[in-house]
Amino acid sequence: MTDRQLAILYAIIEQYAEIAAPVGSVTLAKLFGVSSATIRSEMARLEEVGLIAQPHTSAGRVPTDKGYRLYVNHIAASETPAVPELDRSARAIDARVSSCGDRSDRAIRSAVDSLVDLTQNLGLATIGDELYMNGIGNLFSQPEFISGQHVQAVARLLDNLEPWLREAAPNEPLNVYIGSENPIGKSSGATLIISRFRSPYSDSSYIGVLGPTRQSYGRVMRLVRHAGAMLEEVL
Repeated sequence: MTDRQLAILYAIIEQYAEIAAPVGSVTLAKLFGVSSATIRSEMARLEEVGLIAQPHTSAGRVPTDKGYRLYVNHIAASETPAVPELDRSARAIDARVSSCGDRSDRAIRSAVDSLVDLTQNLGLATIGDELYMNGIGNLFSQPEFISGQHVQAVARLLDNLEPWLREAAPNEPLNVYIGSENPIGKSSGATLIISRFRSPYSDSSYIGVLGPTRQSYGRVMRLVRHAGAMLEEVL
């Protein structure tokens, strides 16, 4: 993989997150200042190694789960500078959670509700033996989940998420399960991003979001990580 091929992959992922449509060579050629033919050649290489795919007969390409995994690993390994918009979003979470006083359950629900508003995904958290969820309308309003097959797969994932969290107990501060990496609902086309935190209920409480694989990973990962860290500090 060359640096340019990686840059093109990352650009496809970021463009696709914004426009929810396959990304074509003309758009990328303008972005990189090279010919469309050069971009098509690089895209062919990315397709050969399974990082992007061509849906239907569209001329554009979309990322695969393998491509997203490479991108997420890159984000996780890189130290990105603070972004003012993210700082504002983090402060919004802090203010909402801090207003809950010493009510742990309300603080966790408020953090979830903040993530729902800020990411437009479904938000979830464990509160003792209960799984609190909000924003299911956000999830099923995404274009990826129009087909009945995807809706059923997402529903299976949600139905089995609480027992799976208890059994698997993901032990990283931030865990990202992309599409087919999900233990349940592998064909759902959904990504689960969860943060573990200590709470009065458990040393392994979880907060996170469930959304389409097409999303702004850097932003969402930082907000979920911040929500978990904020709750651990407050609770």
